Amino acid sequence: MSRLIDELRKLPGVGAKTAQRFAFYILRSPECDAEALSNAIRALKAQLRLCSVCNNVTDVDPCIYCSSPTRSHRTVCVVSEPTDIAAVEKTRSYNGVFHVLHGTLSPLNGIGPDQLRTSNLLNRLSDLDEIILALSPTVEGEATSHYLATELHHASADHPLRVTRIATGIPAGADIEYADEVTMSRAMDGRREV
Repeated sequence: MSRLIDELRKLPGVGAKTAQRFAFYILRSPECDAEALSNAIRALKAQLRLCSVCNNVTDVDPCIYCSSPTRSHRTVCVVSEPTDIAAVEKTRSYNGVFHVLHGTLSPLNGIGPDQLRTSNLLNRLSDLDEIILALSPTVEGEATSHYLATELHHASADHPLRVTRIATGIPAGADIEYADEVTMSRAMDGRREV
């Protein structure tokens, strides 16, 4: 039991109490449920891998985005995690490809530039017109965006490459009265002509 609890505690957001609840739930579950969970984990590890082009989680290499003939391969949207792709895709307004960093710079958590998956992005710069940095407007996201912009401009000095950042500010449907100074400042900086 303690071995299972220790393994469950390794999951993000799972503390000792939650791991203990999960372990006892698995213990009380029918054998077929525990076996199904075990098989699902094994299948996940056996069948899924990272795309060799963009680092997205996929069961085919290259992934569906990188192998799609209908997407623009001249524009890359950089996101921190594979789950961020769904948020961009929901807009139905982006038709380029993606690049997944699998994290953001976070020195306190031991994540530096060497832990970000950027090498395959830097290798394809000559084929790109624009890179969109779609990272969360957190301290880590901002630091990562600044680092990447600097690296990308340096690496593409002999090639005209547009590096852009997604806009931030007041979300649609929100009341300006409740916006903090940083959000309002970003909204004012990101204004556009109508």
